[in-house]
Amino acid sequence: MKPTNQESFLKKDIGFIVALTLVIGSVIGSGIFMKPGKVIAAAGDSNMALLAWLLGGLITLASGLTIAELSVQIPRTGGLYVYLEEVYGPLWGHLCGWVHTVIYGPAVIGALGLYFGSLLAHFFGLPADWKIQLGLATIAFLALVNCLGTRYGGFIQAAATTGKLIPITLIAVWGLWHGNGQIWDMPSGLSTHTGMGAAILATLWAYDGWILVGFVAGEMKDPAKLLPRAIIIGLFVVTIAYLSVNMALLHTLPASQITALMEKASPAAAGILFGKVGGRLISVGILVSIFGTLNGKILAFPRLPLAMAERGQLPLSLLWSRVHKNWGTPVYATILEVMLAASLMLLGDPDRLTDIAIFSVYIFSIMAFIGVILLRKRQPDAPRPYKVPLYPFIPIAAVLGGLFILGTTLLDNPLDSCYSIAITLTGLPVYWWITRKTTA
Repeated sequence: MKPTNQESFLKKDIGFIVALTLVIGSVIGSGIFMKPGKVIAAAGDSNMALLAWLLGGLITLASGLTIAELSVQIPRTGGLYVYLEEVYGPLWGHLCGWVHTVIYGPAVIGALGLYFGSLLAHFFGLPADWKIQLGLATIAFLALVNCLGTRYGGFIQAAATTGKLIPITLIAVWGLWHGNGQIWDMPSGLSTHTGMGAAILATLWAYDGWILVGFVAGEMKDPAKLLPRAIIIGLFVVTIAYLSVNMALLHTLPASQITALMEKASPAAAGILFGKVGGRLISVGILVSIFGTLNGKILAFPRLPLAMAERGQLPLSLLWSRVHKNWGTPVYATILEVMLAASLMLLGDPDRLTDIAIFSVYIFSIMAFIGVILLRKRQPDAPRPYKVPLYPFIPIAAVLGGLFILGTTLLDNPLDSCYSIAITLTGLPVYWWITRKTTA
């Protein structure tokens, strides 16, 4: 017996502001503070580093513009999973959903939980080993809030996004206004560098997360109108923020010092700009930033196993497909994701698991970009409230950007790429078992 379709019972509480803050909040996390030094080190100088941030934003924007068309044509909860299922069939949708459910989502939640716990312990002068307990408590709290109702998680998302933009804006404006360093033509200070490929890859990790807004399309008041606007405006804001902060850092600190300080560069720049309170201000900003990002992941990720379970594509689908009759949220799917995340926090290194999963996710992202072209050919007369601009050039640019990511990852980390493929393929026996069970 297939589980009852619960999607129609999800409360449509999400408006434009929550959708926009979900895009911005899911993207802007720790990357804007942690990655500038790594990007400069890889690119070789400040000019190429800023170009890498711009290209990363353009690749992400092309991806967002393309996915928005699929999101409007298929405005159902589940995001990338349901897009691939619609275009390529249940097998590819299942494999995409499997990677997101079992590895990618839990690993990202677990990693952010550990980052937040570590920074919180450091901020209050607590022992470093408290990071696990603090991280676990944080993801449990946010899971509870999001289970009680989408509007509560959405309120936290809106508040946290506003909070994280305050220190970002202060650094960008104050650094560009009061800094007196040279922004352009500044060398990294390193004798070797890995090149633009690695630099753009580093920026793309900082841009990751925007597609999560598609996971909650079924809970939007008017997804055809709100979804593309939220993706496009959100990614434009993020790109401008990233470029502004990096230029402000370069205007405050030499590029060679940023590469030497790495993740400590932002607090150091804040100390110069704002005095002793600067480092503390940035610490609070990073905590707020990660907290908001973590909330966005916990809000969005459970919607994918919910969508899979509704189609009977997970073990115990009857359980994971339940929506709370009073709260209108996928409580059990949220518990599943948080429990898997907690297991990774206790038993493994979620950072490497996340790196492995990203390779597989981009395979499916490229398939989704191509899917826009396929649907245009299959359904030329279908109504499209939103069409990707400059078609087919924008989708082709998104495909080429995705292929660049896969190719660079294969060259730089062939072993992790193989691990990523292996994890994806573990979904095949599960799919065959479930298919045989339902047809028996």
